[in-house]
Amino acid sequence: MRVAITGGAGFLGSALARRMLAPAALELDGDHPRPVESLTLLDIATPPADLTADPRIRFAGGELHDTVPDLEDVDLVCHLAGVVSGAAEADFDLGMRTNLDALRLLLERCRRMRHPPVVLFTSSLAVFGSDPAVGPVGAVDDHTLPRPQSSYGVQKFIGEQLVADYTRKGFIRGRSVRLMTVAVRPGRPNAAASSFISGIIREPLAGLRARCPVPPSTPLALSSPGRTLEGILTAISVDESTWGSTTAMNLPALTTTPREMAEALDRIGGPGRSQLIDWHPDEAVMAIVGSWPAVFSTPRAASLGLSPVSSFDDVIREYVKTHGPDKAPEASRG
Repeated sequence: MRVAITGGAGFLGSALARRMLAPAALELDGDHPRPVESLTLLDIATPPADLTADPRIRFAGGELHDTVPDLEDVDLVCHLAGVVSGAAEADFDLGMRTNLDALRLLLERCRRMRHPPVVLFTSSLAVFGSDPAVGPVGAVDDHTLPRPQSSYGVQKFIGEQLVADYTRKGFIRGRSVRLMTVAVRPGRPNAAASSFISGIIREPLAGLRARCPVPPSTPLALSSPGRTLEGILTAISVDESTWGSTTAMNLPALTTTPREMAEALDRIGGPGRSQLIDWHPDEAVMAIVGSWPAVFSTPRAASLGLSPVSSFDDVIREYVKTHGPDKAPEASRG
């Protein structure tokens, strides 16, 4: 099997690559499991050394606009690359160019492949928002109408529709999944409006101060890296009839608050760790994060065997097990 991952050098991209390379075979669209013979990583950053050392890895470095036209025919494309929420809001043209123009270019390249590939598109809970003319979004289920309230959310929603239409036309076999905020991510904070969700755990575990820009009682929807990867791999493995609608599927979410996260930090990291969190509201961050829903009902995902992480304690335990409790943050690739 031949696979390509855009954003393949980032946190989720590199973790997904490792998961795909580890098993003897990978399931795709309900077919018999096959080994991954080649895996192309497209990114502006260089992948981690353990991946570049694997003979099955091919790295295509540079902007997607430059690397996608040369992408070889593949069986599966996982599109994880993009400009994160805060950056897309701050620079409208950058968000449109990276989150929409590059996606359209990628879909056109897939359209020209000899056989329609499976295309996994990672959307976001940011497609939902509190429309000022309608009111708070409330609880979200599989049929809730998206009303994005940020440029990032709009770009992701348009991306979902493009993937659905290219699928309807038979150009690709599209699967779109809406990711919850993924925590805890390693590395330094990035430009995502939700970056603080990882920061207020990661930095205190390393003995560093961290800032929380939203009130302690702010409801948040999130998922661990492991559960997020499970959702992605499930989406690409099931057959078309089992997958069902071309509408994007909401992945399961754990609903929590920064206050509850801080309490879990003290339980897992030791008493007093949460005292390293500085609670200083930021109106710009709150305007974005506060518009996102925090309560999700996901029967479609449940029908595929997917469930949310049981508690934020388990989210912290997953991070500590993978990265260690006191590793100082390093530069993050996404």
